[in-house]
Amino acid sequence: MAGKGSAPGERRGGRKKGTPNKATAAKAAEIASSGLTPLEYMLAVMRRDVPEDASLKDIIAAQMLRFEAAKAAAPYVHPRLAATELSTRDGKPLVVQLINYGNPDPSPIQPTSIPVAVLPGDGSGG
Repeated sequence: MAGKGSAPGERRGGRKKGTPNKATAAKAAEIASSGLTPLEYMLAVMRRDVPEDASLKDIIAAQMLRFEAAKAAAPYVHPRLAATELSTRDGKPLVVQLINYGNPDPSPIQPTSIPVAVLPGDGSGG
């Protein structure tokens, strides 16, 4: 009698998720054996001090190089934050209404929609 096969979502055999193939593993081993990864190099350039006797031109060039190294290394150190859209429980957009109780003008204040920024994983939002 033949088997029924894998259940939906079930994995049988094969490489586990996240396991690098031979080429990726060899490349990682080669980089590690060299003693300095590209990220470590960029961070070293970023942290390098400018000699005290450097000219203004050399100081500016060093600062620009350090800035570019920091910019290139940043995605590897700090992940980008994703935009989060807030909504109510029923899926409607969240509206923040501002009310000015001290307004001397008797005309009503119109509700205003204000975009709200939320960091990922704080539990609020839809």
